[in-house]
Amino acid sequence: MMCGAPTPTQPATAEAQAIADQVRSQLEEKERQFPMFKAVEFKSQVVAGRVFFIKVQVDVDNFVHIRVFESLPQENKPLVLASYQTHKGRHDELTYF
Repeated sequence: MMCGAPTPTQPATAEAQAIADQVRSQLEEKERQFPMFKAVEFKSQVVAGRVFFIKVQVDVDNFVHIRVFESLPQENKPLVLASYQTHKGRHDELTYF
């Protein structure tokens, strides 16, 4: 993995789901409660920490793209929901945002 370049989009892993679960409440505070919250695909980027871009299914045909920042381990900070995009469809590409 090259520093600064995002990885290719790949199917969600248990780690991606765990990251999404940890920031779910941050998103629901800004939006609404979601009936489901299933990570379906993701990409990551190494910066001064890591950024995760995760496509999350929140209803039958409704998806949200979230960007989550993970600080360096020695900083001992929680994950942060950096930004998000709502009203995404199943076939919307997970982009760098």
